Amino acid sequence: MTVDHRPRKRFGQNFLRDHRIIEAILTAADLHPADAVLEIGPGQGALTERLLERVDRLQLMEIDRDLAAYWQQRATDQLQVHVGDALRLDWPALLTRPPYKLVANLPYNISSQVLFKMLAHRQLFSCFVLMFQKEVADRLRAAPATAAYGALSVLFQQAFAIRSVVQVPPSAFIPAPKVWSEVLHFTPWAQPQVVVADEVFFHRVVKAAFAQRRKTLRNCLQAAGFAPAAIDRVANETGIDAQRRGETLNLSEFAVLGQALAPYAPAN
Repeated sequence: MTVDHRPRKRFGQNFLRDHRIIEAILTAADLHPADAVLEIGPGQGALTERLLERVDRLQLMEIDRDLAAYWQQRATDQLQVHVGDALRLDWPALLTRPPYKLVANLPYNISSQVLFKMLAHRQLFSCFVLMFQKEVADRLRAAPATAAYGALSVLFQQAFAIRSVVQVPPSAFIPAPKVWSEVLHFTPWAQPQVVVADEVFFHRVVKAAFAQRRKTLRNCLQAAGFAPAAIDRVANETGIDAQRRGETLNLSEFAVLGQALAPYAPAN
């Protein structure tokens, strides 16, 4: 049974109601009784109730105090409820018995921020099955030299194996959003396809390369503080032409570029 609650736009609430989509999410998560699951934004509970049928440990993060109060009344040894903004809650302090599976119809207004939270704490999880606006999903899975390819594509493909689960029409939600959505499945790489020695610096280089999309690597890196002489030296060492644009580089090339630029990192 789900809770009766009027969706609140300020929390990005679009409640999932399509049982076919819910079933696809559950199948993709490959749930077993011993699994521990985190759900962000349980809302009215259409997905939550099905999770409770399948796993022995479920933790919820809910910012809407009315909904949180309902779920707190349902709290048991099986169900824990954390009231607050998932972006501000301390995940390592709350998720103390990993690995977890993060399974959620994410509120649209925080989905991009949640991505970077899960990237930072991926060691706590065995997989993620998450709903995104289709535009975000396209960016996450995009190939080089395509319109959707960007920093998000590079950073998340370096960290995760990503696959599509199901595309979701607006009619699957109440209220219906104006855009299609897509469920994606993420698995942290056990052995990364591309090894990155300094992940923080790698992220810095990738974001710099896409900061001015129509500009060359040379211009983007100079704007980020790298010296022209260092850029030329790295281009000669790696064979990566500094006149190329960031969107033409594949994941391996970005890893090579990041490693070669590391000795020339400008001060923050």
